[in-house]
Amino acid sequence: MIGILGGTFDPIHYGHLRPAQEALRALDLAEIRVIPAANPPHRRPPVAAPEQRLRMVELAVAGVPGFMVDDREFKRGGPSYTVLTLESLRSEFGDRPLCLLMGPDAFEGIETWHQWQRLPELAHFIVMTRPGWEFPAGERLPPWARDRVVRETSKLAQASAGRIYFQAVTPQDISATRIRESLAHHESVEAWLPSAVLEYIRANRVYANRGN
Repeated sequence: MIGILGGTFDPIHYGHLRPAQEALRALDLAEIRVIPAANPPHRRPPVAAPEQRLRMVELAVAGVPGFMVDDREFKRGGPSYTVLTLESLRSEFGDRPLCLLMGPDAFEGIETWHQWQRLPELAHFIVMTRPGWEFPAGERLPPWARDRVVRETSKLAQASAGRIYFQAVTPQDISATRIRESLAHHESVEAWLPSAVLEYIRANRVYANRGN
């Protein structure tokens, strides 16, 4: 199974990386493709330039077992719609199971995504939740999701797409906004992101004199 971790990554930090590493181990994924959004359509434009965000992702995952950077959204151009990225991955990997990693907020808002109805046809949804999070069931799930939820990871490997699995991960109280604001106030951020990423930010003044 192949994991897919998309995001703006402005900048990438341990709040992205650590839960994904836990999912990699728990689900026995062959790899995780980290795919930066070149032109994210659902939020305001990123602060860092596209090539800077891509470079920070490359630095963050260098040497991390099982992780690789995938820059297909930069090569494709246009809005970075997840459905187009999954179509591209599906054409490359055939019937191999694809697992789209996301947080609970993204899962709850999935119906706002471009052509969201097609997403379950292209990948499994892995919803990364905090430990002790109450498992949703019955009426608490949207109708389209109720028959897709599985409780065993083995069920994911038996199909190429279409299933939903809730994976508990260790909470990370980190956000890109918080990092940018702390950098603007010359506060310590060393504990929140890989040292190579922080060195790049400082050397290139990525978030200097920019709106946060």
